[in-house]
Amino acid sequence: MITLALSKGRILDEAQPLLAAAGIAPLEDSEASRKLIIGTRDPKLRIVVVRASDVPTYVQYGAAELGIAGKDVLLEHGAHWGDRGLYQPVDLGIARCRLCVAVPVGFDYAKAVRRGARLRVATKYVQTAREHFAAKGVHVDLIQLYGSMELAPLAGLADVIVDLVSSGSTLKANNLVAVEEVAPISARLIVNQSALKVRREELMPLIARIEDAAAALVA
Repeated sequence: MITLALSKGRILDEAQPLLAAAGIAPLEDSEASRKLIIGTRDPKLRIVVVRASDVPTYVQYGAAELGIAGKDVLLEHGAHWGDRGLYQPVDLGIARCRLCVAVPVGFDYAKAVRRGARLRVATKYVQTAREHFAAKGVHVDLIQLYGSMELAPLAGLADVIVDLVSSGSTLKANNLVAVEEVAPISARLIVNQSALKVRREELMPLIARIEDAAAALVA
């Protein structure tokens, strides 16, 4: 049995047409079902539905041979554990956005990040933010939040935030502006390296089908 780890939300929504094109059809609606393990029309392939931040962990430790995860999650996972055990063969080109630093309108970011400065940063991407600002020589007090990130500078909790930005409309509505891109983000297919070595004949054709489907969608 091959197990593919997915998370509900935008990635699942955008991955479903791609997976269908690759011949991976769940036996029930992955978004609506309360089941955490869902079979597919291929009796040798199943889907496990996990939290987005857990997808790399399931794949790294072999509970799933394959997974689909956003680059933001992979960056944060890599900052914690390194890329050991994970292979990223395909950028699927879906769930595109940017991981950015955002500040209140009028905030002097250039002055705030001068070398040796200290900054209060609210984010759920703690390790990624730490590495980003350390490369600039900026000392940061990191405040970990999981929702309503835009509220942090408005309430005086933080000077800036590091968060995903798509259209920028939420930032604009809260009088914030993106001032720096940390990384471009999209969803990636990830594979357990040990599984790929041991089960190469099973996994490589599946990976190739997913890669071809991703290429066809962006063509």
